[in-house]
Amino acid sequence: MKVIRRDGTHEIEIQRSRFLCHVARVITDAEASEFFTRIRKEHWQASHNCTAFRTADTQRSSDDGEPAGTAGVPMLEVLTRRDLVDTAVVVTRYYGGIKLGAGGLVRAYGRAVSEAVDALGTLSRERHESVLLAVDHDQAGKLENALRAAGHHVADTDYGHDVTFTVLTKDPEAFEVWLAAQTGGAVTAIRGEPVDLDVAD
Repeated sequence: MKVIRRDGTHEIEIQRSRFLCHVARVITDAEASEFFTRIRKEHWQASHNCTAFRTADTQRSSDDGEPAGTAGVPMLEVLTRRDLVDTAVVVTRYYGGIKLGAGGLVRAYGRAVSEAVDALGTLSRERHESVLLAVDHDQAGKLENALRAAGHHVADTDYGHDVTFTVLTKDPEAFEVWLAAQTGGAVTAIRGEPVDLDVAD
């Protein structure tokens, strides 16, 4: 799965109509609805504000007055084809006086979303396992340097009685082998909950 790298807006012009694609990362249906409402208020004078929203288990779209199936559906199809989740899009159309026809509308709305995604970029969402490591304060600096030098993702560091590192890894077994070799078996890895991490493509 993928997510949008950053929120933003991208504009294209087709046959004198302006198509502004607004993209935002959202997690819930309520967040998507708030985003749609905000864009509609900002562009209340536009001819149409068509919407699409997709998570891992939910998706919906709206043509907002365009002929049925010519706007929201092709927008949603772009999100599906790109395997984008937790993403909401609004394509605002300012009509330029030239009718595009059903096929032209489908292509225009799909292109608006596709070009916006290209412009804003994506991140890959990967499942990682969280691993907790507790070490004495005098060992913490050396271990942290080794973790970072080896490219392990240190998600959190907690300084209490001991220093506890939360490390995210896609291969906990290989990480445990590395840790044993690095510390001579003196540090035990405790597995936590799985975590989704968004990483550069």
